[in-house]
Amino acid sequence: AQGKVNWQSRLNKAAHHTSDYSSTEVILRRGQPFNISLNLKTTVQSWDNFTFIASTGNLPMAVISYPGYSSSKILVPYRSTWPILETLSFVLPADAVIGRYKLQLQVLAGNKVSSKVLGHFVLLFNPWCPDDDVYMADEEERQEYVLNDSGIIFQGVEKDIEEEAWNYGQFEEDILEISLAILDRSLSHREDPAVDVSKRSSPVYVSRVISAMVNSNDEKGVVEGKWSGKFRSGTNPLRWSGSVTILRKWYRARYRPVRYGQCWVFAGVTCTVLRCLGIPTRVITNFNSAHDKNLNLSIDKYIDISGNNLHLSEDSVWNFHVWNESWFIRRDLGSFYDGWQVLDATPQEKSKGIYQCGPASTKAIKEGDVNLDYDSPFVFAAVNADCVTWIRYSKKRKERVYSDTRKIGKFISTKAVGSNSRVDVTANYKYPEGSLKERQVYRKALKLLGVRIPGKRSKIPRPRRRFSRAQPAQTPSISGKLLLDASPVIGQDILLTLTLRNLISDFKDIKVKLKASAILYTRKPKAEILQLHRSIKLGSEEVKEISFKISYSQYKNSLMDDRKILVTAVCQIKRGTSLLVEKDIVLQDPFLTLKVLGPAVVHKPVNVEVTFTNPLADEVTDCVLRAEGSGLLKEQLRIQYVNTSGCVEKMAPMETSTVEFEIIPYRSGTRQLQVDLVCTHFSDIKGFVMLHVAPAQ
Repeated sequence: AQGKVNWQSRLNKAAHHTSDYSSTEVILRRGQPFNISLNLKTTVQSWDNFTFIASTGNLPMAVISYPGYSSSKILVPYRSTWPILETLSFVLPADAVIGRYKLQLQVLAGNKVSSKVLGHFVLLFNPWCPDDDVYMADEEERQEYVLNDSGIIFQGVEKDIEEEAWNYGQFEEDILEISLAILDRSLSHREDPAVDVSKRSSPVYVSRVISAMVNSNDEKGVVEGKWSGKFRSGTNPLRWSGSVTILRKWYRARYRPVRYGQCWVFAGVTCTVLRCLGIPTRVITNFNSAHDKNLNLSIDKYIDISGNNLHLSEDSVWNFHVWNESWFIRRDLGSFYDGWQVLDATPQEKSKGIYQCGPASTKAIKEGDVNLDYDSPFVFAAVNADCVTWIRYSKKRKERVYSDTRKIGKFISTKAVGSNSRVDVTANYKYPEGSLKERQVYRKALKLLGVRIPGKRSKIPRPRRRFSRAQPAQTPSISGKLLLDASPVIGQDILLTLTLRNLISDFKDIKVKLKASAILYTRKPKAEILQLHRSIKLGSEEVKEISFKISYSQYKNSLMDDRKILVTAVCQIKRGTSLLVEKDIVLQDPFLTLKVLGPAVVHKPVNVEVTFTNPLADEVTDCVLRAEGSGLLKEQLRIQYVNTSGCVEKMAPMETSTVEFEIIPYRSGTRQLQVDLVCTHFSDIKGFVMLHVAPAQ
């Protein structure tokens, strides 16, 4: 048999929602018919002599004989009549393996079999197909969680939430190719390719493999994490604006891990790869996120009498932590646990011997079912652990300080469907804090983890696990609050007030030790900025204020790229429980203003204006602008910065400058353009603008 094949690529792509991929390949979704036209010259008359075979990996995954409609689980013809030119309709089942396929036609003439390759195609998960495990019923949600190639990742601290734009770019050139390569580089694929490929029908399996492969810890995955020291041998994690540059860098360097990432980078890249493969995915930020090493649901923090952190526990609480949720059903757990599943590619703890985390059902987390796959205890602790602070006077003497124990897992956030606003999803993870149901779930989780509850006799002694939830500190006779006088901006002094209130009628002598430190977002102190000691006398129910200032000259050389300062006040009372008051401060970066100078139309150049003011009394140097945006710029654009006086890469104190550059959009619809300015003094000043690009006229 000889002939030509028309894959009807444009029509199939439109029907399968794959038109946006910048690829010449035929890209299809499972569980949905596709058509090909066959122009065949053959002497064979009978349908029985034709067999269509689709194969992926090195496995023939499908065989079909005509007119045998049910002769194969994988490839089924829909309708067929036949002279020489014929349009055939096939469908691959909704539980077919995803990946790259080859379609062959075998013809039996007499006792001679001839074979012809009709072409290749890529098969993806199908959230539009009700029989697919990743089926999502709402079209607006599918547009957001599968087809939106840009988004917002929330960062900062719980009382000052910041939005950072991220370019997912799942349809950009090479990204599909790279996403499939990530699956082929995994440990499980290298150990047994046939078994690995056969499991790629399951979103549970595929998403877990991706959570392992996005970090570089075990199998030369995509991103190498780094949370301390300088980033000279790579890129500062704060400087990434999207996944496309990172994924291409990994692929072009023959799978050498890209340096460096922190949690939002791992989550951004994971979101790109999973959306690219067709699994609905979103990015989640958990504020005050616990990392509970020993899984006793208690985060123990030790300080000395001056408020200095003593590193006596491996537990920690991060200002925020970013992970992913993907949408699919859980055949392995039962339908109650269907829906959003947590995945975390940040390498924190090993699971089954390698750094991977999830999928953990959000329903299992909410109900305290920490015995269910995968890694639900780790996620449960991240949003539910109690925080306990101790003052350590000596090896033998420590005192539990009164502080907010219920501060973990606040304002769990994601980007809204169809807009950039923040949606709070905390209620998907836990019952209202302090409610009876929340306490019942907490105790259930403790029991399942085999953690002994104080005052209860455990039938199963587990010596390695400490008691959970130490007996609460006695309520102190004073209350305290640290307040900012104004939103702090980098380059300006920070004005604070500590307010102390005597809650009883007795006279109180209080020693206050105030401390300010530059910290990372993991709340790890990096440099001390200020220490103050004060003694205060409080009369019956009296309120007193201590005002103090952290000047720019004090913090400018200590501030880390995270721009975060932790202020603590340890208040010791003669004959009474000590009180700890804390305040996390994020200094605002100066703003970049972006303006698109004219209508944006596909294939038509349009200029963008960027305006920036240096708020410092210092000159800033080495200024470079970078711009990126899917559908707007094919590669990241670097723009040399020239100020108003013609000085290259320099800005005078308090100077305002404007720079223009050109973009040529290549995809219509709502697009996100990101610009960031990198220079000395500022690691990343970011701005973004949403623009509507009209189709080519």
